[in-house]
Amino acid sequence: MIARYTRPEMGRLWSEEARLGRWLEVELALVDVLAERGEVPAEAARTLRAKVRVDVARMQAIEAEVKHDVIAFVSSLADQVGDEGRFLHLGLTSSDVVDTAFALQLRDAADLLLVGLDRLRAAVRGQALRHRRTPMIGRTHGIHAEIITFGLKCAGWYAELARARRGLTAARTAIAYGKLSGAVGTFANIDPAVEAAVVRRLGLRPEPIATQVLPRDRHARFFAELALLAGGCERIAVEIRHLQRTEVGEVAEPFAPGQKGSSAMPHKRNPILAENVTGLARLVRGYAAAAFENMALWHERDISHSSVERVIGPDAAIVMDFMLARLADVIEGLEVRPEVMRANLERLGGAIFSEQVLLALVRRGVKRDEAYRWVQRCAQAGGDFQERLAADPDVSRHLKPLDLATLFDMEHHLRHIQPLFSRALEDDDGAR
Repeated sequence: MIARYTRPEMGRLWSEEARLGRWLEVELALVDVLAERGEVPAEAARTLRAKVRVDVARMQAIEAEVKHDVIAFVSSLADQVGDEGRFLHLGLTSSDVVDTAFALQLRDAADLLLVGLDRLRAAVRGQALRHRRTPMIGRTHGIHAEIITFGLKCAGWYAELARARRGLTAARTAIAYGKLSGAVGTFANIDPAVEAAVVRRLGLRPEPIATQVLPRDRHARFFAELALLAGGCERIAVEIRHLQRTEVGEVAEPFAPGQKGSSAMPHKRNPILAENVTGLARLVRGYAAAAFENMALWHERDISHSSVERVIGPDAAIVMDFMLARLADVIEGLEVRPEVMRANLERLGGAIFSEQVLLALVRRGVKRDEAYRWVQRCAQAGGDFQERLAADPDVSRHLKPLDLATLFDMEHHLRHIQPLFSRALEDDDGAR
């Protein structure tokens, strides 16, 4: 991933040094377990742990000759010691190391993403509580519908992010499996008890049954959960972009002192941060699609998944990490404009209360279709909706001015806000 979207901590996790460092962890954990079982001299295990280090340049030089990265890696380690080097990679195949190390990276990436997600959730929750009673128009098809509050909108975002957290937590569990079962998964040269001890030492679980590789449905699930999380972030970002439009103007993303919105038009204040989140979500969905393609490998393993995962592993984690931080910045610094929301509520002259009038007529004995047509002609005529209803000969036979006045009550639409907030904000223990 390009530096523009790489935050330091996540970037370090996916550096070449960190990747090979995970390979080394697997190799040394195996030596330690074998030493405990008396299958490797204890002194050799101590020497290896004390002396061998990742040497990227040396590994790359060897790989240029042998054309095999794991062989080059093990050779670069063995070069650093004497006879003890022969105990490295004992009984392993390359995928034992690579797949188990990849699981470590994905697990640790998930931990960083959960921290970022919790920051975003806290920001959204704060806006929800702050604007619990800030009325605004709800829109369907982009058209004014009925009254909601901005806090309720944020509470809906929060509930979706809570589901995403549960999904990511489950995916972290599903990906945290390793294997040391050899070339076709039969433990021909490694005892299953050794595998279990090694992977548990690494903080993983042993894969119940593997081929040469871990089954890729685990990885597909991980990347699918990232895609769902990215989609939830995109939904928030798209909403902010719509609400910031000049014709709406109800919120605005942060705009730093000295920031410029357009190279040509000094008046512009564009929602570039939210647009950026929208665009990056497309990448994460693409990575998930590639992960699904990796599930069907030939027989006990081919190499078609390898090149894909070298890209989508770091890129999906880095992009998702960046998205979470960027969107949290937006939500924390969001400019909410209650006065504009109130003005927009009034743009249709009260026509947003049309459903209440329709139901009142039906309750007075008017056939629904007939009542609908009466209310519709008054609502779509423009002007003051309540006055038009009072002047309408059909409506006025059933609803007097005092009756009509009771139907234009904003609080009627907001009377269940608290139960909705309780559902969304207070019942999310499972997201933790």
